[in-house]
Amino acid sequence: MLTHFQWKNLYSEKSLPGWAVSFYFKRQFYRANYHSDGNIEWAGSKPPANDEASVKASIHELMLFHVYDDK
Repeated sequence: MLTHFQWKNLYSEKSLPGWAVSFYFKRQFYRANYHSDGNIEWAGSKPPANDEASVKASIHELMLFHVYDDK
């Protein structure tokens, strides 16, 4: 489960897609860039390989809710 999930636009022009996300997972802080094609680019450390797929799925779900469904 991701906690303290936050996102913000990567660009000052808010119509351009791309977001910086940050969150905690298993008490570890992570940052990443989320691109409009769903690609996640980790900034710093990545979640453990056995958890990465579920973390990415959680990020996708949260971004759909916060960014795409919010319009």
